[in-house]
This record gives sequence, structure tokens and C-alpha cells, in this order.
Amino acid sequence: MRLVQVTDAHLHADTEARSRAGIPWRQFQQVLRAVTAEHPDIVIFTGDISQDESADSYALAAQAMAALPCPWYWLPGNHDQLALMAAERPLVDEVDLGAWRMLLINTQVEGKPHGELGSERLAKLAEQLENDDRPTLIAMHHPPVDVGAVWMDAIGLQDREAFWELLSNHSHVKIILFGHAHQAYAEHHRSGDATIDVYGCPAMADQFLPGAEHFAIDEASRPGYRVIDLAYSDAQGSEWQSWIERID
Repeated sequence: MRLVQVTDAHLHADTEARSRAGIPWRQFQQVLRAVTAEHPDIVIFTGDISQDESADSYALAAQAMAALPCPWYWLPGNHDQLALMAAERPLVDEVDLGAWRMLLINTQVEGKPHGELGSERLAKLAEQLENDDRPTLIAMHHPPVDVGAVWMDAIGLQDREAFWELLSNHSHVKIILFGHAHQAYAEHHRSGDATIDVYGCPAMADQFLPGAEHFAIDEASRPGYRVIDLAYSDAQGSEWQSWIERID
């Protein structure tokens, strides 16, 4: 099964509106054309769909995503309006991937740039993990790890310690995908007796400069997406490969 992650489109109702380094709507369309050429089985959009928080921006995104050759799902980022998202496309928290499954976690703290799960979301995640031991991929917006940029690490997942403590009891969690950081990232993160692959993804809009102490745009990097090929067999168990692609 081929899963593709896209993230951080930061769309406006005005399709000609500019970001700091480009025109988000044009970049969004270019990324989706490239994603379609990957022949994905499923696409996950890990938040910050909108920049101007308008109903029209979500309508644009949903109409464009509807042209994908596969099912797609989205979850909220810190810039998003849940009610407007849900009006265009229902929000789900779990997707059956056959031998695998994907959990979609809302890490949004309304009105704040950082993320948090809180006790209720953590309890729900614990229940989901206890009820099904298939190999699991978790998708979320905020990074549950430091990505190495001081300003970004300050607005990542605030209760990450509780998150990792929970995962340490569930070795069937294999992969975590996040957005928010606007850059490629990969880490083998030790959790209990298992190692979880944690992946960040380039934004569809502007890219952020890796390793920066303060906010900075990476004008040399291009928009992109992440491909994850998932497999499972009785002999080998769960296997996967993942890589980044960028548009010209």
C-alpha cells in the first residue's frame, strides 16, 4: 500500500494571494499533480490547510483533493478552523489500511501555535491502541520530537513526555507522521522496547530553514511531499520504506 503525506498548504480564498516565498494555491496544485503521478492508495493531509481561515480556502482544498485517484483524509493544524474543515470533509480519527491502520490525532490548541493532546485525547489514544494490535501509523500536526530549530521546537507538542510514555507500552506503533515544521525530517525514536520511525514533511507552501534559532524561510528548498510504502507478511511482519519528493 502506498500512502502519501502532504501538509501545510496555508491557502487563501484568493488564489493569487502570496506567501513569503510563493503563491500557495499554485504550489498546492503542483504538489497534487506530482502526488497523483505516484499512484497513491491513500493520501493524508496533516494540517494547516488554510492561512486566512476562510470557508472558501477549505472549499478550494477539498475540491482539488477530490480529484485525487484515491481516498484522502485530513486533520487540523494550528491555523485551521475545525467547523469549516468538517463542513467540507468529515474528520475521522482512524483509517483501516488492511494489515495496517492509521490513527489521526488532533493536537490543536485553539488560538495557540503549539500543540497538546491533553488527558482526554491521550485516554482515547490509549483505548484505540489497546483495542487493536495491528501495525499502526499515527498522523498528527505538531512534532512530538525536537527538529533542531529552536523557535519551532518551542511550539511543538507540549505534552510529548506523556505521549511517548503511552507509546512505550504499545510496540505495534511503527510510524509517526507530522507536519508544522515545514521541512523534511526523519528520526528512529526509541520508545520502550521498540523503535518508532518519526517523519516530518516539506510544506506545500513555504519551507522553513532547518536548524534556525529564529523564524526563517528556506528559499533554496522546494515544496514537496512524503511517500510511505507499507507492507506486511506473516514471515517478515511489518515493513515500510519512506522518502521525500519535491516539485520543480
